[in-house]
Amino acid sequence: MNDHSELVTIISGALIPFIFLFSLYLMVNGHISPGGGFQGGAVFASIFICKYLANPVHDTSLHRIKKVEKLVLLLILSFALSFLATLIHSAIPGFTACYLFLMNLLIGIKVACGMTLLFFRFIFFEVEG
Repeated sequence: MNDHSELVTIISGALIPFIFLFSLYLMVNGHISPGGGFQGGAVFASIFICKYLANPVHDTSLHRIKKVEKLVLLLILSFALSFLATLIHSAIPGFTACYLFLMNLLIGIKVACGMTLLFFRFIFFEVEG
């Protein structure tokens, strides 16, 4: 018996671009309005969850997501340390807005990777007992 619903597949396929745009909006405007990296990343992770629920095929590379997550963490730490170590942020007007913009994007990607990995760990690596 096939539990796959064609209606869910069509609707989720139509919603994924809008979910992506909304998550990007949250991350990009996080420094001037409510939202930001965490909220945008959580919404972005829902794309992978929605994609899996519409078509339960394991075609997402968890190893690649782990690599991206580690790279983004390294970028977040290095960017934050360079911001704290230099006095550039006080000399250039608008630098803090650029810093917050980039940090929101990086944090959003990190949260999306983490939540996606968490979801797929629950799905594929559950222990029955």
